[in-house]
Amino acid sequence: MRVLFFGTPDFSLPTLQALINAPGVTVGAVFTQPDRPSGRGSKITMSPIKELALAHNIPVFQPTSLRKEFHTLREDLSELGPFDIGVVIAFGQILPKEVLEFPTHGCVNIHASLLPRWRGAAPIQRALQSGDAETGVCMMQMDVGLDTGAVYTEHRIPIESSDTGSTLHDKLSSLGAAHIATTIGKIVDGSLAATPQPTDGVTYASKITTEECKIDWSLPASQIALSVRAFSSWPGAFTVWRGKRLKILFALESKRSHTNVHVPGTVAYAQGDRIEIACGDGTGIRVTELQLEGKKRMPTGEFLRGAAFPEGEVLGD
Repeated sequence: MRVLFFGTPDFSLPTLQALINAPGVTVGAVFTQPDRPSGRGSKITMSPIKELALAHNIPVFQPTSLRKEFHTLREDLSELGPFDIGVVIAFGQILPKEVLEFPTHGCVNIHASLLPRWRGAAPIQRALQSGDAETGVCMMQMDVGLDTGAVYTEHRIPIESSDTGSTLHDKLSSLGAAHIATTIGKIVDGSLAATPQPTDGVTYASKITTEECKIDWSLPASQIALSVRAFSSWPGAFTVWRGKRLKILFALESKRSHTNVHVPGTVAYAQGDRIEIACGDGTGIRVTELQLEGKKRMPTGEFLRGAAFPEGEVLGD
């Protein structure tokens, strides 16, 4: 079984590795995003997928626009032999119809949600931010719509109270990789059919903006804590403290009442290894990890040992 693979970031790596390791599977070519500047020195850097593909001598294609360039790449792909199926995971470009139809059995997308809930760009963060009890991955038959294709299989996991965008990212990445070889094998041999998505329950996971990551302390603590956990790995929920950006990287809803604190955003408690900040409706959050602009991320206790963070001070603009 020859596979045409599309992917770019770390999230895609376990799936490509699983396909490389799978008996009877050959990854015939890889598409990934072009090399880009990265880091403080803006050094041109390969995507993680490109590095892995080159390490296994797999041909790599890096079109700036697959839609515009595929007709010129098609001949080179054809010379690599026929492809039974395409596997797409976090590629970063929309695949046009001619690409979707190029492999004999079309293309399968590994999408990090339980479709039709959270179609779109940021399904992991939106599921967590919305307080969903579970999430998962769907193996979806790709069409020209935005995550609208019929679903071959879904695999569910609970969202734990300790989960962040980062931990869910890693869990779902591994979950997709664990099932991809079996799934595409059944698709190619004709033993697995796709089921159209229901029309009810459709939600869209819009891109995360910097503005929405700025904490609105007037909201209830439960809502703020979920957003903090969702945005923990990137871009980070933040507030302003003495003119500097202060990222709140992990927080839980406080069990204490803060009805005696009149202004949301007030530091209600800051001692030992605990910071509590008042939120709307007399609620509060307990902060356990944070990062001041220009500093490393650190647990609350370490932060308090190095900074005067007085109770009664109000965070925000």
